[in-house]
Amino acid sequence: MTQLADPAATPNGRPHSQELPPHKRVVIVGAGFSGLALAMRLLEEGIDDFVVLERDEDVGGTWRDNTYPGCACDVPSHLYSWSFELNPEWSRSYSRQPEIEEYIRRTTERRGVLPHIRFGYDLVAARWDENEQRWALETSAGRMTADLLVSAMGPMSAPSWPDIPGLDTFEGTIFHSGRWNHEHDLSGERVAVIGTGASAIQFVPKIQPQVEHVKVFQRTPPWVLPRTDRQTTAFERRLYRRFPAFQRLARGLIYARQELLVPGLVVEPRILKVLELAAHAHLRKSVGDAELRERLTPDFRLGCKRILVSSDWYPALGQDNVEVVTEGIDEIRPSAVVTADGREHEVDTIILGTGFRVTDMMGAERVHGRGGLTLNDVWQGSPQAYLGTTIAGFPNLFFLVGPNLGPGHTSVIFYAESQVAYILDALRQLDRRGASSFEVRPDVQEAYNGALQERMRGSVWTDGGCNSWYIDKTGKNTTLWPGFSWELRLRTRRFDTRNYRLDAAPERDGADANEDAGAARDGAERERGAAGEAVAAA
Repeated sequence: MTQLADPAATPNGRPHSQELPPHKRVVIVGAGFSGLALAMRLLEEGIDDFVVLERDEDVGGTWRDNTYPGCACDVPSHLYSWSFELNPEWSRSYSRQPEIEEYIRRTTERRGVLPHIRFGYDLVAARWDENEQRWALETSAGRMTADLLVSAMGPMSAPSWPDIPGLDTFEGTIFHSGRWNHEHDLSGERVAVIGTGASAIQFVPKIQPQVEHVKVFQRTPPWVLPRTDRQTTAFERRLYRRFPAFQRLARGLIYARQELLVPGLVVEPRILKVLELAAHAHLRKSVGDAELRERLTPDFRLGCKRILVSSDWYPALGQDNVEVVTEGIDEIRPSAVVTADGREHEVDTIILGTGFRVTDMMGAERVHGRGGLTLNDVWQGSPQAYLGTTIAGFPNLFFLVGPNLGPGHTSVIFYAESQVAYILDALRQLDRRGASSFEVRPDVQEAYNGALQERMRGSVWTDGGCNSWYIDKTGKNTTLWPGFSWELRLRTRRFDTRNYRLDAAPERDGADANEDAGAARDGAERERGAAGEAVAAA
C-alpha cells in the first residue's frame, strides 16, 4: 500500500488512514461543497465503498483556498448551505469565508466523512479500461481502480492569470486573490489591482486604508447592487435551533426571491430594468464625483456579467488614495504597469483579481475515455454534457457542477444536490439491472445541448452587450443553466436508463467475484429494507 509521510492525522490533528485502497466502487475527486455532499449522501444510503481524493491538506475547496481580506459569499447564508445540514448559528445574513470554511469542516467531521478522504492525493490520470469496465486511476501517491469516477474539482479551483506582456518581469510582489499572500505586508505600499470582479470588490475596500495608494485597473465596470448584510440576532439563532422549520421557511423565501430573477435573465432582459435603476441609484448615492461615476457606469445589460453586491466598493473608490484606471494595460515592466496611453504606473505590488479558469473544466486533460481520447480532445474548447453530469464516450463518469450547471442567480449548492440525487439513483438502477457500466447516448446528449443553446438565445448572457467569462472559446455559453433551478431538480429526480447504454458486468474470478456478489447482496438487502419502511409508513 502507498502511504503519505504522516498517515496518522490531518494538519488539524484529526486521525484518519491515508492508505490508498486498491479498488473502490466510487472515487470522488475533490473535497469541496459538491464532492462532500455526495460523500455524505452515500453514507446516508448505507454505501461506504468509496473514497474522496483531495489534492490539498484540508476540506473546503474554494472556501479553503480563497482567504483574501473581506472574502464572503454573495448568496445569503441560509441558502448557501447543504439542505440536509442547515446551520442555525450563521452570524450574518451573508457569511464570511472563515465561517463557511468552519461549517464545511465541522459538518464533514460530524457526518463521518473524514475516514473516507485521502488528503494530499492528486489525480494524475484516469483511463477507462474497456475490458475490466473500470477506471484505472493514477494518483500522485499510487494507483487504484474504480467502478465509477466522479469529478468534483469545481469550476473555481484554478486561478486565471492574465496574458499581459512582461507579467513575469515584474520585480515587486505579485499574487492572485485566489492565493492571497498573507506573508506580504501591504502597509504603505503602492498597489495595482487588476480586475474589478467579485473578489476585487471585496478586498479593495479592506486594503485601501492601509496602503499608500491603490490603482484599480478596470476593463469593464460591473453592475453593483447594495449588500443588505447584517448580523443575525441572538433571538433568531435561538429560534432556528429550537424550531428548524422557521429556518427552512427563511431558506424557502430566499430561494423563491432568487428565482424571480430568471425571467429577466433568460426570457426578457428588459424585466431587469428595475434592478438597473436600483444599481444606478446606489452608484449616485455612493460616488459624488460625476467623472468617476461616468467611469463606473456599465454600458451593457445587468446580468450579462455576474451581478455583484457590495456597499463599500463605491465608497472605497472615492477615497483620496484610490485611482480607477480605465485605459487598457499594454505591458508590465519591472516596477510599473504601462497603459495604452503610454503612462507608467509605478507600483510595489500587483494583485490579480482576474477570476478563475471556469470554461476550461479542470482535469479535462487527465481523463481518458473510449479510444484513449481525453475530455479536452472531445470538447475542443466547448464543454458539453448531458444534464451537466454525464458525457458520451466516457462511461461511468459523473461531473458535479459540470458544463452549463453554473448558477446565474442562486446557490450552486442547490444544483450540486440535484446532481447528487441523480447519481444516487444511477447507482440504484445499475444494481437493479446488474449492469457494470453506463454511457449516455450521443444522440441524447446532442439533442439536449442543442435545445439548451437554443434556449440561451435571447438571454441576457448572449444578447446583453458584453464579453464575459461565461462564454467559451467557440462563443457559446457553456457555463450557466438557462432556466429555473427547480427545472433542473425535476430533470434529475430519476436516472432514466432509456437515455443510456448499459453493459453487463464482466466475468471476474476470485476476490473480485466475491466482492461484486457481496455488493449485490448488500444492495438487495437495502432495497428490501427501503420497501419495508415505505410499507410501514403507508
